[in-house]
Amino acid sequence: MSLFEEKAVNTTPISALGEFALIDHLTKGIKIKNKSTVKGVGDDAAVIDIGDKYQLISTDLLVEGVHFDLAYTPLKHLGYKAVAVNVSDICAMNGEAKQITVGLALSNRFSVEALEELYKGMNLACKHYGVDLVGGDTTTSTSGLMISVTALGEVEKDKITYRSGAKVNDLIVATGDLGAAYLGLQLLKREKEIYIANPKMQPDLGGNDYVLQRQLKPEARIDIVKKLKELKIIPTSMIDISDGLSSEALHLSKSSAIGLQIYEDKIPLDITAINLGEELNLNPVLCALNGGEDYELLLTINQKDYEKLKADVDFTIIGHISDKSEGNNFIAKDGSSHPLTAQGWDATKIG
Repeated sequence: MSLFEEKAVNTTPISALGEFALIDHLTKGIKIKNKSTVKGVGDDAAVIDIGDKYQLISTDLLVEGVHFDLAYTPLKHLGYKAVAVNVSDICAMNGEAKQITVGLALSNRFSVEALEELYKGMNLACKHYGVDLVGGDTTTSTSGLMISVTALGEVEKDKITYRSGAKVNDLIVATGDLGAAYLGLQLLKREKEIYIANPKMQPDLGGNDYVLQRQLKPEARIDIVKKLKELKIIPTSMIDISDGLSSEALHLSKSSAIGLQIYEDKIPLDITAINLGEELNLNPVLCALNGGEDYELLLTINQKDYEKLKADVDFTIIGHISDKSEGNNFIAKDGSSHPLTAQGWDATKIG
């Protein structure tokens, strides 16, 4: 047996762990050495003490063929989305994004004009979010396009919100509506398959502008962070919904060492998503639970803050925090309780 064959026998496939367990495994031995490092791996952003405030740092990687398909993703939209998803991580810490850096790896099939289009989207997002593009790097790729964006933000020290602060009897709140982004993706995939089978067929996307926008040009909820400040509410915990409601809820549960109860009939759904779900034979509730890429915020609040936001359509109470011993449960419309499980996007299942 050769050396390479022997190593192959003793290796562990990434799929044996999954995305988040892999991160935990790789970072479990990392120890913080600098006093200025307040929070490292394990939240939506790293937290650095810079004096009067905390600096927030978050990085996301978008890979062609995994996170986007250029057959139906305009480069301008992709550039916008690359910035928005990073700003969303800063929002999840109750912070405000200030700067980004951009790293690109691209093959020679991309022209200067194509990259100009990508940057038009990035610049549009930077203008919308009040963010400065301050640097980055570009290199060659043999496998398409990869975009890495690092966002830097800040938050007042007494306003920062982690995943780990939820307490028993807190209310669970979702912003906006959920599931539309995933349904938009399924619609785009369907039309691509039809086109491949018959290139003379034109895409049938009429009446689905909302779900397509949710997939191709999502928005970070900077307005929610501002609104929470106006309402004088500091969430006890918060996370952005990038991998589906179930996955993010379980992150809060793990970080806060609590249980949670989420109610099916409380999950906010847009009527266009419901209608498209029926057309595609997909349950919109399951799309909300497991679809991802909504980039809404999932937060918990103390019950005393309920009166402040109960009338605001941007916030929906979808459940409550319970003792860890009660577990994480999904309460169906018929009143039956089911263990909440995450079945959303997993990078280890691609390819």
